Amino acid sequence: MNLPVHSPAAFPIRAADRLNRLPTQFFASLVSKVNRQISLGHDVINLGQGNPDQPTPGHIVTALQEAAPDPLYHKYPPFSGFSFLKEAIAKRYLEDYGVRLDPETEVAILFGGKTGLVEISQCLLNPGDVCLVPDPGYPDYWSGVELSGARMAFMPLLESNSFLPDYSALSPNDVKLAKLMFINYPNNPTAAVASAGFYDDTIRFAAENGIVVASDFAYGAIGFDGQRPISFLERPGAKEVGVEFYTLSKTYNMAGWRVGFALGNAEVVRLINLIQDHYYVSLFGGIQAAAAAALTAPQDCVAALNATYESRRNALFGALSRIGWEATPSAGSFFAWLPVPKPYTSAEFADLLLNEAHVMVAPGIGFGTHGEGYVRVGLLSSEARLEEAVSRIGKLNLFR
Repeated sequence: MNLPVHSPAAFPIRAADRLNRLPTQFFASLVSKVNRQISLGHDVINLGQGNPDQPTPGHIVTALQEAAPDPLYHKYPPFSGFSFLKEAIAKRYLEDYGVRLDPETEVAILFGGKTGLVEISQCLLNPGDVCLVPDPGYPDYWSGVELSGARMAFMPLLESNSFLPDYSALSPNDVKLAKLMFINYPNNPTAAVASAGFYDDTIRFAAENGIVVASDFAYGAIGFDGQRPISFLERPGAKEVGVEFYTLSKTYNMAGWRVGFALGNAEVVRLINLIQDHYYVSLFGGIQAAAAAALTAPQDCVAALNATYESRRNALFGALSRIGWEATPSAGSFFAWLPVPKPYTSAEFADLLLNEAHVMVAPGIGFGTHGEGYVRVGLLSSEARLEEAVSRIGKLNLFR
């Protein structure tokens, strides 16, 4: 006997409140705008995103190919990752920065640096706590804070202060309630770098106020004019107050491999490993082996990549000068932070460049209130393509 099939009554699926608090993914809207122009047949030069354009060096790819057949890596890896990878990053930090790290207690392996930057807020913040966040800054800092239920207090990064936060200008109440703060140098989006003195001031400020420092060092390998970016962990007392987040994405063109680290304070590292125990069983062992190969091999590929970005920076700013677009050359990272001409807002100016010159840039307002008045340009196209983009913009006669 065939029984009638009754469909269950439809009912609304409601997202948890924490998901409704998440900020809109800023770059998703940029991609859709670019794709629309491409669908209309235009040749768009996309300088708005931060995705490395070069391939992963061959010796790292070969290391993965050789590791992938190993049956050891076909099983669950240790929850906190293989010791050989933690030892490799500790060795790299000792060679590059003179920083000694205990691989087992002061190193956490991450599924990319972004993951750790979101996780640390969930590890340290409760509802009612405050997190000090740079403005402009990387939008995913906001995501972790919102998921924790805490509140953000923004630290303006002003050109008049070399795009460094002024701790003396912060609200005393915000400082009192703060449990965590983010800093990021070389900086996304401003391309500024930090001095040893700034890090010393930060360590002192954090220690006096009981605030954990999260130093985002994603662009640590990219510095110009002969200046090597300084690691927060190089400075005395850094490990007592915080951790540094490092990623292989930018240093070795491994963005898609998703390998990052949290380094420094042992208790914060323990908490990050604890939360990850509930989410993951670490990275595929073959990728860990390849990541260790990247860190321990000769670093010629890193020096060559840095030289490529510096050459592109020089080509870009030379072309900008020729059309009358005056801006301070980038000191680090693979970005340029350029002022918007009057009377445009950053969003209006970005739309104008996309629609009229078919060049995509990221409007500064997407990085925070104090990003208004600027656009971010990525050094992630060839010199010829960067110069062509500026030439197209120059034909709009906005700067003369």
